[in-house]
Amino acid sequence: MTWEPEVQEIERRRAIARALGGDAAVARQHARGVLTIRERIDRLLDPGSFTEIGVLSASVERDDDGRVTELTPSNALLGTGRIDGRDVVIGGEDATIRGGASDGGGSAKSYYLDHLAREYRVPLVRVHEGAGGSVRTNRRRHSGSAIAGRAVSPYTDLLGTVPVVAAAMGACAGIVAARVAFSHFAIMVKGAAFLFAGGPPVVERAIGRPVTKEELGGWQLHSRSGLIDNVAEDEEGCFRQIRAFLSYLPTNAWELAPRVEPSDDPARRDEALLSLIPRDRRRTFDPRKLIERVVDRGSFFEMTTRFGRSLMTGLARVDGYPVGVMSNNPSFNGGAMDAEAAEKLVRFADLCDTFHLPVVSFEDEPGFMVGVDAEAAGTLRKGVRALAAVDQTTVPWVNFIVRRAYGVAAGAHHNGHGPVYAWPSGEWGSIPIEGGVWAAYRREIEAAPDPEARRRELEAAHELDRSPFMRAEAFGLYDLIDPRETRPLTVEFVRRAQIRLREHAGLRPRLMRP
Repeated sequence: MTWEPEVQEIERRRAIARALGGDAAVARQHARGVLTIRERIDRLLDPGSFTEIGVLSASVERDDDGRVTELTPSNALLGTGRIDGRDVVIGGEDATIRGGASDGGGSAKSYYLDHLAREYRVPLVRVHEGAGGSVRTNRRRHSGSAIAGRAVSPYTDLLGTVPVVAAAMGACAGIVAARVAFSHFAIMVKGAAFLFAGGPPVVERAIGRPVTKEELGGWQLHSRSGLIDNVAEDEEGCFRQIRAFLSYLPTNAWELAPRVEPSDDPARRDEALLSLIPRDRRRTFDPRKLIERVVDRGSFFEMTTRFGRSLMTGLARVDGYPVGVMSNNPSFNGGAMDAEAAEKLVRFADLCDTFHLPVVSFEDEPGFMVGVDAEAAGTLRKGVRALAAVDQTTVPWVNFIVRRAYGVAAGAHHNGHGPVYAWPSGEWGSIPIEGGVWAAYRREIEAAPDPEARRRELEAAHELDRSPFMRAEAFGLYDLIDPRETRPLTVEFVRRAQIRLREHAGLRPRLMRP
């Protein structure tokens, strides 16, 4: 007497699970030009590294004698695997079964996915395509299903513990869309993914107006709403970005980010930096060219490109060490901090502090955005919140004032734990000379026989106030430097930062929030 019959039944059920929703459902998925959940996991992970958990979970119908009459696999997959040799927990919805709706055992598996990442202390990767809850299964929910108010994750400390990546691969509604937001890095596949709290049928019934999926939750909308960080051209591009993002981060908050063998000269002095900032203040410059000439060549990974566009943020390597990088973008709103840029800065600062990444900042800050729209957007409230977030970080920062550093917002580029340098093009103060002269001397200018000439005369009188030499003379910064020294100084800063970071490892007192 052996257990062979039971073993055969295990293999039979595994085969059913591997078939997903069946040949016809898989064919429909492929006809849309997208992969199935199993194919996505196989493409993303190192070959042969996936170990599935809960493969036999299913919805089962039995007759009066207890014999199985119908078996439908769970529409959620989860397991462990490796990405570039590093352990991860991975999972997502199977859209070939009930559209990936989060119900019954599928919900229980989704919550267990979070629990597993938290317990194993390894990165969590979610590949999402699901319709959220379904009224068809409201009455059949199992005990492991969502509890009201705990629907996204019962582990609110997860974002302070391990890197969390969420990829929207198809239509994601309700709780599935919320899980995308509950991440450090959220990415959408262009043209295939959609995100919304409620889909078009729900919206039309609620507000009486029909909308399309693109209008309600397409990539163009959410790359500007701030819900997602990056957009991928296709699924393979999505997988490449996930691998790249994780490569800059540690396995968990108790470790430091891994260094790679550098291939760039740490003493490199890039001649282009000497002429990168125009002398004409009305002209802009490309901050990407600045960043790429300082960090290790080809290492800059930009994030959240279409939201908060006056601030550029991303990850990079310096002498092989991962760092966070930020810079004003003078080509949008002159680089001024608006409400969106402030929100973007909060998440960036929290990410770097959570995973112990030193920050390299290039400052061309004209101050908070002004005007009626800026006031209506709550720029000041969001701006001071961003300053508080930066001040609460304990990782080392280095700041290079490459042009302007004006007003309260200028303080968002440094937390006091590291050096501040200025280029000869740097200028700073409480308010830019042009606007400041008009505000301080308006009556005098208006009363002058030639108001425009008097305005120019007053601005010229205050021109010396721009000089970075005055701040250097007063020891108001570390040093005034040749722009070509920026990379060697950054390398020196990052190397020295490793001493502090080794003491920094572990959970931060204030955990990151979505």
